[in-house]
Amino acid sequence: MKSKIVCIAVGAALLVGVFSGMALAAGLILYENNSPSTGTASAGWAALAHDASTAFTNPAGMSRLDRSQVLVGVQPLIITSEFNPGSGTKVRGGGTDGGNAGGILPSAGGYFVYNASDRIKLGISALSYFGLGLNYGDEWVGRYRIEKAALISASLVPAVSYKINDWLSAGVMLNLMYAYMNTESAINTLSGNDGRLRYKSGAFGVGGGVGLMFEPSKSTRIGVTYYSPVPLNFSDTPSFRDLGPIEERLLKGRGLSIGYTVPQWLMLSAYQQVTDQLAIMGNVGWQNWSQFGNVDLGLTVDSIKEVTKTADLNMQDTWHAAIGAQYRIAKPWLLSVGFAYDSSPFTEENRSPAFPLDQSFRYAGGVQYDWSEKLTLGVAYEYIYAGSAAINKTNNSNYLGTLQGDYSPNNIDVVNLNLIYRF
Repeated sequence: MKSKIVCIAVGAALLVGVFSGMALAAGLILYENNSPSTGTASAGWAALAHDASTAFTNPAGMSRLDRSQVLVGVQPLIITSEFNPGSGTKVRGGGTDGGNAGGILPSAGGYFVYNASDRIKLGISALSYFGLGLNYGDEWVGRYRIEKAALISASLVPAVSYKINDWLSAGVMLNLMYAYMNTESAINTLSGNDGRLRYKSGAFGVGGGVGLMFEPSKSTRIGVTYYSPVPLNFSDTPSFRDLGPIEERLLKGRGLSIGYTVPQWLMLSAYQQVTDQLAIMGNVGWQNWSQFGNVDLGLTVDSIKEVTKTADLNMQDTWHAAIGAQYRIAKPWLLSVGFAYDSSPFTEENRSPAFPLDQSFRYAGGVQYDWSEKLTLGVAYEYIYAGSAAINKTNNSNYLGTLQGDYSPNNIDVVNLNLIYRF
């Protein structure tokens, strides 16, 4: 019995300790939603209401669409993220800098709004706005913390709006999200060789949102959208290889559950038509990353005891601001530009290599062409600078090693192609 208690305690400490640093799985909310708003760096997110993507950005904005319409978009995200180890980095056996941990992440989305009546509009969105992926390889200096991290999500979002009067509309939406997590890391075994751990699982969560659209004049719009938290609970038995006999006994066959919450967030936007050709727009927003940072971990040992722990990743809420403009140079052509800023969800001491993001800066531009009265084609480009993302985890045990350094380059290039069809 005493042996079993020791096994439970040590096994729980090892697994919970590893996953406390891995559970983020590179989670990230993306404003780039496969729509023309990529060209304004999301400026005007909740107030633009020019196309069917408003079914997600602000369902109340659907009331402004006079016809049914569909929008489809594709946008690869080209991620470049290279870690530069500092002098404080020390790990058994050394290691490489991991090279470019990014790559190309494909993305696509679709939106449909049905004009049920002058006052009622129905919409549905299919998109992925939460997730990212990194791969450092199995020789890098932070391999005991994370080697690969991928979180892929997809949301189906039905929505409805109602035009209350000439200056006020309201909308609600339901967020049905499925997410898939896949993480890998090395295990620092007592035998001196690296073991390997892999955890993969899927989870389903339900959230929602509400939106309001105020139109004090024909040239001015103010929109606000609230997105509720989405709880996700992953559960799997991690797979291991190349373990020593002690680690085999302590770790193999233990089930592990990871529960975290996609952040709630709030966006307030304004749109002003200055002249017939020029419009300006902007945002302020808030995201509840401190809630996401409280990760619930549960370890099942020998199907008898479950050890649970809430791992506090010490994240902080973030703030967002954006400004943009659109200019119609001729009847079929509409140009867009924008800039956005988001504060950092981490301090240097708490930042994880599974989430190498600092404060971020977005620079964007785009163009739309009205092919006909029914069809509009668009293209946009956005550059996201994700900061130096300095890491300073130098007060850790010999088991994980110490990790100190920063990222350069650390950016994302987004290329967006979109099509709008009205009928």
